[in-house]
Amino acid sequence: MVPGDGPKISFIDGMVQQASMGRSLKRIALVVTYGTLLSKAGGLIRQLVIAAAFGVGAAYDAYNYAYILPGFLLILLGGINGPFHSAMVSVLSRRPREEGAHILATLNTTVSALLLVVTAVLVLAADPLITLVGPGLPSDLHQIAVAQLQVMAPMALLAGLIGLGFGSLNAADEFWIPAISPLMSSVALVLGVGLLWWQLGAEIALPVNALWGGVVLALSTLVGALLQWLLQLPALARQGMARLRLSWDWSHPGVREVWRVMGPATLSSGMLQINVFTDMFFASGILGAAAGLSYSNLLVQTPLGLISNALLVPLLPTFSRLTAAEDRLPLIARIRQGLMLSTASMLPLGALFLALSTPIVALVYERGAFDQQAVQLVTGLLMAYGIGMPAYLGRDVLVRVFYALGDGTTPFRLSMAGIGLNVLFDWALVGGPSPWGPQFPINLGAPGLVLATVLINLLTCLALLLALQKRLGGLPLREWGLDALKLTLAAVAAGLAAWALSLGVAWPENFVGRLFQVGLSGALGLLLFVLCAQALSVPEVSEISRGIASRFRRR
Repeated sequence: MVPGDGPKISFIDGMVQQASMGRSLKRIALVVTYGTLLSKAGGLIRQLVIAAAFGVGAAYDAYNYAYILPGFLLILLGGINGPFHSAMVSVLSRRPREEGAHILATLNTTVSALLLVVTAVLVLAADPLITLVGPGLPSDLHQIAVAQLQVMAPMALLAGLIGLGFGSLNAADEFWIPAISPLMSSVALVLGVGLLWWQLGAEIALPVNALWGGVVLALSTLVGALLQWLLQLPALARQGMARLRLSWDWSHPGVREVWRVMGPATLSSGMLQINVFTDMFFASGILGAAAGLSYSNLLVQTPLGLISNALLVPLLPTFSRLTAAEDRLPLIARIRQGLMLSTASMLPLGALFLALSTPIVALVYERGAFDQQAVQLVTGLLMAYGIGMPAYLGRDVLVRVFYALGDGTTPFRLSMAGIGLNVLFDWALVGGPSPWGPQFPINLGAPGLVLATVLINLLTCLALLLALQKRLGGLPLREWGLDALKLTLAAVAAGLAAWALSLGVAWPENFVGRLFQVGLSGALGLLLFVLCAQALSVPEVSEISRGIASRFRRR
């Protein structure tokens, strides 16, 4: 058998059934998808409320700088696809439940001690830290951001506990609670902003209320993180994993194995977040850029998170169980499946973001304090994000393969290389700012920062593929590349069709008109993508289509 030519298994009807697995991957994917859908819907509502209340004003612009460090820790340590989660799943899925409880207690003790120190640093050094991440902030935004960072500092501790707990739950085949966890943060923020709106009404967006609004945003965010941690405790107790006691058993083999994977993986993911710091550093000199980046990022992360969690959560345990030499061909088949499914999902979405950026942004955000100027800002950013959609998820798939192989060093080294390139790309694409003035004639503004990230992700994907090819003794990259090219051509056709329909009809400039504009144009684009991909004989698209059709026939 040629690597990658094994049976193509439907993502809709179930990926791979293995006798040793307690649950089918199909059921896991559905649970994660439904849970993530609820969380993403909550996140969208949260952002709509924030946009209507604050627009790209001072309270929310400052919040995006204050949130960099605690948010970085929450994503890095507490994220469902973060290194803490990945390391716990990789190790605990191969160990007895009672041993897992001891490992979790030991890691909770050690990590909490370290993160309490980090929390204290965030509180005491808030002022210089905000200066570091946003040197170009006006003084009023700076002061608001300092207060917000001090309020959100305890999120550092909560992030570690969340990540370790959710990784333990996934290793025990408990997927629902981790998937819906982010919903708690959205609920807290909507309630917090809603209460402030009830008190201040339309005056909520006035500059005089910016500090008060900023503190409410920060406090609501902290409460949301606390709720995420509390939500997992009953589930851990049901699984026999909730040992609320101190344990310093660093010599335990399972603890050492987790640290071997988690240490380099954390550093690697942390290096990726340094790129976020770099982006915000250059964004601080662009009015409203931080808020605009946040709004556009949500539009990207909503579908990306849904697909990512549904794809990566079931695949990671599968990768971990296929690391033996005799499982090399099945592992390569799963890698192809992950990459092609991610590409087939992200390419048409990216094409639609490019073709329909303005009506999408206007439909979602244009109300209240979010005016036409804000729409224009976020539109440019969304188009830049659309170009790099496939690379985001493809990189995550490849990184998880290395984690499953017990190799966190390779992603870390590539992340280190990416940092320097990101600084260079950011600097160049915003005109090359310097004490002597701009050094480049082209200044792409805030979209240039997004494009720099896109370039880094593309280069990282290529480097990971080449490293994995060497590690596994060969991959059918030519075959995979040809299918990816076919999907790209189909996505271009889909984007052009959606763009033509969007511009060719005089849609009413109201909510209903924009809803039909985005919905019908997007549906046309997606339909054309599927038809073109099927005509070009891309197996994964055909399998997805047959799976969806069969589900409708059963109904």
